[in-house]
Amino acid sequence: MRHLPSSTDPNLLRGFDYGADAAIYRLRENLAVVQTVDYITPVVDDPFAFGAIAAANALSDIYAMGARPVLGLNLVGFPVKTLPLGMLNDILRGGAAKLMEAGACLGGGHSIEDLEPKYGLAVTGTVHPKQIVSNSGARPGDVLIVTKPLGIGIITTGIDRGLVNGKTIERVTAVMTQLNRAASEVMLAVGVHACTDVSGFGLLGHLREMVEASGVGAKVILKQVPVLDEAWELVKKDSVPDGSRNNHRYLSEFVDWGRGISPGAQMILCDAQTSGGLLIAVAPQKAKKLLAALARTTASAVIGEIVKSPKGRIRVSVR
Repeated sequence: MRHLPSSTDPNLLRGFDYGADAAIYRLRENLAVVQTVDYITPVVDDPFAFGAIAAANALSDIYAMGARPVLGLNLVGFPVKTLPLGMLNDILRGGAAKLMEAGACLGGGHSIEDLEPKYGLAVTGTVHPKQIVSNSGARPGDVLIVTKPLGIGIITTGIDRGLVNGKTIERVTAVMTQLNRAASEVMLAVGVHACTDVSGFGLLGHLREMVEASGVGAKVILKQVPVLDEAWELVKKDSVPDGSRNNHRYLSEFVDWGRGISPGAQMILCDAQTSGGLLIAVAPQKAKKLLAALARTTASAVIGEIVKSPKGRIRVSVR
């Protein structure tokens, strides 16, 4: 993307050259549109659940920027010669149900024949230009809060390899299908400095983007990071997606691992998430209020803090 020309349009408030979660274009002084697109391959076997997960995942970038989704367009790749169309119908029903839960409407979409199922959404949202929450506003002293547990990528890899039971599948599906809507609304009501969603680059990958964009550093405390219990056992069995390994390799240049951080723990902190939670930087005097409000809808936790330096780096300690 760095080789593409940057836009000179002053109404493009956020674009790819900002490293933002979604593009934002100002239509008038009090209204901007937010646009994002995301689609994935199946992470669970149930087609309806897969559709719901993919939709929640696509909607997440809208919520991370403090916006409200209003319209979604389906993106579909499907092997019509090898899988029944009834399966595609279930996928689309799952996505539509989640879009309806978000309070947005479905306007159509586009499909192609593919070798394996792929599904997601192009989503349009709206936001007041002065109420945008970006990943570039973190300040030294801010408290870091995450709103969903980690380990999703490790567990979905375990599902693919037949290493997990039905109860674990139900649990991780519930996490992935949970919208970040309530967390976003609480974040806006309390007022925060920065936010991003935790998805394919993992917790530390998206935190790295935040500290780089904000010109600050960060500290993360392993013991305070919420993790799905099953992920600890699965990582011992090397149930790790390639994306998580790639994240770990990339982040080696930017993360200082403290003593006692095991290779498995490092992989969990770098685990590529599907429909993960929000990662929020909030002033310390507002952190208690934010946590109390989040507790009504999601299991959130303080995982560290923003520091002045070294800029662009993350220090991880056990405690």
